Amino acid sequence: MTVPLVIVDGANVVGSVPDGWWRDRAAAAVRLRDALAPVLVRGLPDLPGPVAVVLVVEGQAKRVEAVEGGVEVVSSPGSGDDTIAELASREAGDRRVVVITADRGLRDRVTPLGAEVRGPSSVPRR
Repeated sequence: MTVPLVIVDGANVVGSVPDGWWRDRAAAAVRLRDALAPVLVRGLPDLPGPVAVVLVVEGQAKRVEAVEGGVEVVSSPGSGDDTIAELASREAGDRRVVVITADRGLRDRVTPLGAEVRGPSSVPRR
């Protein structure tokens, strides 16, 4: 069976916690990347692990890199939403895809592609 894919809207999920992330967006994205690591093995509620996790970053967080054996990090060349929609379009036909975001516009773009959407509180953020 193919491993499900969890795509995390980095800017949206980071922005969902008012912890001062705006002072250092790259550091906030690193904290999120590291907090997501357990999801690789544990999965999410109603989505047992193992799962693949892709964190999509943009803007000032684009310099964040993946850690070997950890969460994959994709730096969006433009809009993070466009990158997430492209990933969902490419992967949803082959495996279960879950997008983590609170962005209604993004939800409306990826659900017709076959992706599920869950809110930021469904993943660890610290």
